[in-house]
Amino acid sequence: MKKLFPSAAQALQGIVKDGQLFAVGGFGLCGIPEALIDALRDTGVKNLTVISNNAGVDGFGLGKLLETRQIKKMISSYVGENKEFERQYLAGELELEFTPQGTLAEKLRAGGAGIPAFFTKTGVGTLVAEGKELREFDGETYVMERALVPDVALVKAHRADKSGNLQFRLTARNFNPAVAMAGKICVVEVEEIVETGDMEPDQVHLPGIYVHRIVHNPSPEKRIEKRTVTEAPVDAAAAKVEAQAAIAQAAVITADEPVPSTIKAASGQQGA
Repeated sequence: MKKLFPSAAQALQGIVKDGQLFAVGGFGLCGIPEALIDALRDTGVKNLTVISNNAGVDGFGLGKLLETRQIKKMISSYVGENKEFERQYLAGELELEFTPQGTLAEKLRAGGAGIPAFFTKTGVGTLVAEGKELREFDGETYVMERALVPDVALVKAHRADKSGNLQFRLTARNFNPAVAMAGKICVVEVEEIVETGDMEPDQVHLPGIYVHRIVHNPSPEKRIEKRTVTEAPVDAAAAKVEAQAAIAQAAVITADEPVPSTIKAASGQQGA
């Protein structure tokens, strides 16, 4: 089965349509499938329900699909970095199913494992549990959560071989493996492609059986969501030498300057 496609647009051909349930990997802007999101926007499909930890930021990531009004509902755990998301939700233009982050991860994992539902204590006694089945286990109350099985999963990985075996890079792994496993169809965007067999089996993070289509994007933007920097550390010894030099220079300048007459008079009066 040929899995490698020449472009993100071609990788989505024939598998996307209005009203579908999508899952998109990433955490903030880390590990998002940038090219696939752009290609999905360009298809013009609408009335989508999208499962994702968050919805990107204004003008980037899933924020692009919010701007074009292609998303009708988000299933998310964090939405605090996107003003357009907030505006649409408060205006009643966007549906939102708020889900605790761990529950969201487990709903995707369960979907990929063929488990239709599970019980958790998270959310019991809150709005999260309203309308859901509650059950007692060992004297504790649990709420039942249904698994998520998206029609299409869009995933970002660092490396793939031509059979679809994947490696993720550091924290960019985040939700991506669970999203890939849950999707009925999984499309993966990768920075590197190698021949089948080039990866050590023990270094494969997700087996290719979950992957249906691959697109190569060697140079994603990888925009930083919040850039924070620290000042260069101060060299205490160098700072001390610099301060001593400044004091010495000031002392030399003072010694060379004539003493003002008012100070001379005052000194004479004190000595009398």
